[in-house]
Formats: sequence, C-alpha cells, structure tokens
Amino acid sequence: MKKILTILLVVAAIANSYGQAKKPTIMVVPSDRLCISKNFSMTFDNQGTEIVLPDYKKALQTDGDLRLIISKMSGIMADRGFPLKDLEQELKNLEQQAAETSMMMSKGGSELAESPIDMLKRTAKADIIMDLDFEIKQQGPRKYIVFTLNGLDAYTSKNVASAAGTGAPSSAAAPELLLEEAVLSYMDEFNGRLMTHFEDMFAKGREVKVMVKVWDSAEYDLEDEFDLNGETDEFGIFIEDWMADNTVEGRFNLSDGTSNFQKYEQVRIPMFYERNGKQRAMDTRRFVNNLRKYLAKEPFMMECKVYMRGLGEAHLIIGEK
Repeated sequence: MKKILTILLVVAAIANSYGQAKKPTIMVVPSDRLCISKNFSMTFDNQGTEIVLPDYKKALQTDGDLRLIISKMSGIMADRGFPLKDLEQELKNLEQQAAETSMMMSKGGSELAESPIDMLKRTAKADIIMDLDFEIKQQGPRKYIVFTLNGLDAYTSKNVASAAGTGAPSSAAAPELLLEEAVLSYMDEFNGRLMTHFEDMFAKGREVKVMVKVWDSAEYDLEDEFDLNGETDEFGIFIEDWMADNTVEGRFNLSDGTSNFQKYEQVRIPMFYERNGKQRAMDTRRFVNNLRKYLAKEPFMMECKVYMRGLGEAHLIIGEK
C-alpha cells in the first residue's frame, strides 16, 4: 500500500510539473489561399513585379463565417491551455503603429518593407502561427467542411505541426460547429507536436538567422587581422568565436562567407536572458545587438547597424549606422 501511494505521489508531481510548463503563444490566421480566393487581398508593385498579399482586416470585417471559425479554433486551443493572441486585436495594434511606420526610414532614405504577416509576427510576438485553411462544401441538403491546419514557427516559418481532414456532413450545424467536429479528433496529436517543438526550443534554443555584412565605406573587412588577448586572427574568425560562445551549446552553421559577409543559419539563441535580476525573453534583435556591443569594444571599435527582417532574421552591417 505504501509503495502504491509513493508511485501515485510521483505521478502527481510529474503531472503538476508538466501542467506548469510554459506553452507556446499562438495566433490563428487565415491562410493566404483562403483570403486571396475570396478576394480579401492587397496588391503591391514591387519594382515592377505584382505581389498579392492577404488583407486580414477586410476578411474579418466581411466574412462572418471566417470570423466565427477563427474564434472557434482559438477557443479549442484555449481549452487545451495554449495562450492565444487575438488576430483582430493585433490588427488594431498595427493600425495604431501605421502612422509611425509609414514615416520611418533609414538614414540612407530607405523605407521599411514588410508583408502583413511579417508585421503581425513582429507585433504579436507569437511563437506559433496557426495557418488555417478551410472550405465549406455542399452534399445535397447537407454541408461539410474540409480543412488544413499548419503550425508555423513564427521565427523560421518552418511547419512544425499539421493536420488535415474532412468533417461529417450535416444539414443543421453552423460553420464553426462543422469545424469543431472536424478538427477535434486531430487536436491532441497536433498539440503534442507543438509542445515537442517548443520543448526542443527550450532545450536547444530558438532557431534564427544572422547575416553579417560590411558597408563599402567601412575601414575594415572580415579578412583584416586583429589582436585579441594575445591571439591574432581574422576579424571574421573573432565573430565566429563570439557566435560559438553565445549560442546554445555552440549551435550554428556558417553556411557562406567572404571578406564582406558571413551568413549564419540554424543559429540557436537562448530563450531568455537576465537583466536587472529578472528573466526576459530573448529575440533575434537582442541577440544581434549583443554582438554589436561586443564589436564596439577594444580592439575592434566598430560602429554597426542592426537591421531586422521579420522576427527570425537580423543583419549586422559593419562600418556605420
């Protein structure tokens, strides 16, 4: 009896620890295909090339079924304990930033260029984007729903969990109920994959990309040599050493490089850093800004600019701001 009680206490402790574990923050977003097929889209001219992007605000304001279905999907995830960011609220936040962003430009006169999903990722700071695609079909007097759900890492855009299926036909069910009935049997496996991905990030770090570049006006390039703590080597080698010292378990891949640039992929940055005695979430900008501070010190004394491309990619440009 005592042995059984001990086992039950251990199991309860494990379950309690798992329940307290941090879960990924999620935002449900309609797929590009869904928005564009329903004409909820915006068209841009990018240097002569026409680009069509989803218009999430128009979609939510126009399609009542879509709004209800996204709300239902958010509820399904909330019931399973996953923190959610509301798409509609984040769009309102973006509108508040629109005036400031439209006037922002670099010292060289370049304007910011971001897609709607890039802006959403930057504003919402969600770990996972749930890309939802669905279509309501008719079978005689009854309707049924076909859906595809992809869990995308907001930093890398990699698909880390997916589910697809067809719901049972119904003559009475509302669209959001059709979705709920169709996806429920897939959600445990889907959420399990999300948690596996998130646990991997905690253990091995968040994956990002870092580009190191050199302005043509810079005094030095990456092949110039410096002396640091009695060791002489190329500038680019010291940057590589910094990456090895500051990534999780030294995990990164220098995939390409010349005297003027280095391309780092699969860079695993810590999930958190400590400031003023408190833990804060680490992001790509903070990580690369730490490299900027390192290069501003002796013996390098380099002025550098940090330029962001979405959440998961940062460029450090050496020579000036």
